[in-house]
Amino acid sequence: MTKLLIALAFAMAAHAADPPMVELFNGKNLEGWQVAGDGVWTVMSDGTLLGQRDTKLPKSQYNPDQSWLYTTKEFTDFDLHVEWWTRLGGNSGVSLHDTSRARYSFGPDADPKRTPSHVGYEIQISNGYKDKYPSGSVYLFHSAKTGFQKDNDWNAFDIESHDGHIRVKLNGQLVSEYAGDINRPKAGPIGLQLHDRSTIAMFRNIRIREIPPATAAH
Repeated sequence: MTKLLIALAFAMAAHAADPPMVELFNGKNLEGWQVAGDGVWTVMSDGTLLGQRDTKLPKSQYNPDQSWLYTTKEFTDFDLHVEWWTRLGGNSGVSLHDTSRARYSFGPDADPKRTPSHVGYEIQISNGYKDKYPSGSVYLFHSAKTGFQKDNDWNAFDIESHDGHIRVKLNGQLVSEYAGDINRPKAGPIGLQLHDRSTIAMFRNIRIREIPPATAAH
């Protein structure tokens, strides 16, 4: 019993020492973020971040034809909370550690083998999009458990990136986990995806906790 109490005390002390979550998106403007591609990103009156594509633009001759929104700051070990919504059939995602900042996701440099999910990691967002990786998957690496998503409604991710290890909770349930690829970057920006010209996605309550290296390794 004494050993158990000591272990619990250490666990509580370590948790108490964690830095607090801070707002990554201020709900007012795109300060601290930058657009990659031709996505149209606006902040709605209620503070929701809306991302969409201008369908009046001509169809791109390049494949892929994505757009992204990236933090200007880069992060190594962190806990990330983000709430999201996408249209029926929508495809979006949250990028981690993508040092390319989607350079190869659109335009003359477009290369489907060098998109953010091939450079860093992408946590999949899907609302019925035909793909073997459902929402919460570490795209290309681990297919998420299903049954926890609220289709056509708001959903929440809690994403941990600690010492290269990635864990994803969808609406509070652990749905995906991946030990990490030693050949992929250990740090980079946070990105939000507009997969194609039909994508409409909304985000809110984007918060992050940066974890000191020693704590992350523990």
